[in-house]
Amino acid sequence: MKRLAFAQFCSAVRRKGALALCLALCMLGLGLSATADDHKATIITFDAPGAGTGAGQGTQPNFVNSEGTIIGWYMDANYTYHSFLRTPHGRIIAFSPPGAGSGAYQGSGAWGMSLAGKIAGDYIDVNCLEHGYILEPDGRFITFEAPGAGTTSNPCAWDPWGGLQGTTPGDMNPAGEIAGMMLDANNVWHGFLRAPDGDFTVFEAPGAGTGSFQGTWVNFTEGLNAQGTATGWYVDETSTYHGYMRTADGQIATFDGPGEGVQWTVAISTDWQGATAGVYLDAGSLYHGFLRSNEGKMTTIDVPGAGTGAYQGTQVEAMNDVGVITGNYIDANGANHGFVLTRDGRITTFDAPGAGAGAGQGTVPYYIDVTGTITGFFIDASGVSHGFLRTP
Repeated sequence: MKRLAFAQFCSAVRRKGALALCLALCMLGLGLSATADDHKATIITFDAPGAGTGAGQGTQPNFVNSEGTIIGWYMDANYTYHSFLRTPHGRIIAFSPPGAGSGAYQGSGAWGMSLAGKIAGDYIDVNCLEHGYILEPDGRFITFEAPGAGTTSNPCAWDPWGGLQGTTPGDMNPAGEIAGMMLDANNVWHGFLRAPDGDFTVFEAPGAGTGSFQGTWVNFTEGLNAQGTATGWYVDETSTYHGYMRTADGQIATFDGPGEGVQWTVAISTDWQGATAGVYLDAGSLYHGFLRSNEGKMTTIDVPGAGTGAYQGTQVEAMNDVGVITGNYIDANGANHGFVLTRDGRITTFDAPGAGAGAGQGTVPYYIDVTGTITGFFIDASGVSHGFLRTP
C-alpha cells in the first residue's frame, strides 16, 4: 500500500531537498512569474478523530471532489491504517472494508471517487496481503482481486520500495474506472485497469523488468484521468525508474527526464490534452519537476526558492485535467513548501498553518481538482501529519 504521498514515498531512499532557481518554461513559450503566499486563497487544517499523535502517524487526505468531499487515510497510535471521508461541512467518517486487518501496518486507505460517489481503495488483511475494495454510495462494500495477484503473505512492515503481494488500487476516474498495481507470486509489479463492469486489463510498460520488485506502477490518486489515460513509472532490469503514460487504446509512451545522467524519472499525471507531469533526479542528485507535451517536448520545472544541494529541489505531486500543477519544493533547510503552477507560468507558493520548518517537515500538496482546490498534508515540528484543504 502506497501509504504516503510521493514526496514521503520516495524519502525512504532519498532525503527531501530543494533545487535551482529558474522555471524553464521557455521551451513552451511561457513566461515565469513567482508570487509569495496567495492571500486570496484560504487554507483549513484538520485531523481525523482517532489519528495518532506520534511521529510518522496522523492524517493524509488523498482526493477532493468539486463539492469539497475529501477521502484519505489516517494512522492511529497502534500504526493501523483507517479510511476516512470528510464531508464539505467538516464531518469526518472513518470506515474499513470487511477483511481489513487491525494490526500494525494493516488496515485500509481510500484513494479515488467517481462522480456517482463510489470510493475505491485498498486494504491489508491479517496475513499482510493487499486487496481492492469499492464502497458504494449505499454503504455496500465490493472487494476484488486483479488476475494474477500473488497470495503469499509477508510480514507487515513499512517498506515502500518493496511491497506486499496482492491487489493495490490507487485511482478511480469520474466514470468509475479503477487503476492500480498488483504484485504477483514472483514479486513482480504489473499495472491494471478495472472497468466499471468489473473487467480487468493487466498491462506492462515496454522495458519493465521481470525481477523481484521490478515491473510497472501506476501513480496513486492522479494516475488515471477522465479520458482513461494511466500514468506512472516502470522499474527496468537494472532497477532504474522511467516514466510512462498509457492511453485508453493501449498505446504506451516511455520517457526520461531531460539532460545527461538522469538517475530516475517518475510520471505523476496526464491531462486531457495528453501533457504529462512528473519528477526526475538529475546527475547531480537534484530534483526537478517536468512537463512533457503530447508531442514529447520536455520542460523542466524549478520553483524559485528551492535549495540547490543534493536531494533538494522541486517535486510535482499532482496535475489537474486542465493542466494546473501543484507540488512541493524543498528549501536549503530540507523543509517542504507548497506551490501552484498555472498554464501561463505563474507560480504561487504557500504553507499550511502549523507546518514545521525543519528537515522533512512542511507542506505537501497531494491532489488538485479542476477548480484549483488542493488537498494534502503537512508535517509539524513533532513529525505528525495533518490534513489541509486549500481553496483558491
